[in-house]
Amino acid sequence: MRTLLIGLTAAALLLPSVVRAATPQEMAKQYNCLACHSTDKKLVGPSFKEISAKYKGQQVEARLVEKVKKGGAGSFGLVPMAPNAQVPDADLKAMVKWVLAM
Repeated sequence: MRTLLIGLTAAALLLPSVVRAATPQEMAKQYNCLACHSTDKKLVGPSFKEISAKYKGQQVEARLVEKVKKGGAGSFGLVPMAPNAQVPDADLKAMVKWVLAM
């Protein structure tokens, strides 16, 4: 029995461990961004394509990461965006890059 347990443990260690990172689109769903935004239609907030078009050619990634993190209003109207301080910076950056690339 002990030999079997050791053999199974060794086999498990040899199996490749694959951890797939979430895509920015999956993150947008996970963090409830899609409750107010969609890819191509205005909902409560602007569509991701509207955001991309507004900032096309500008170096705004860091500014938008902070905007999403802290929330606020004024860029696309008076409806405020709730702060998202709980979202890790790496995920915010990935989502902002994804939106700006549309």
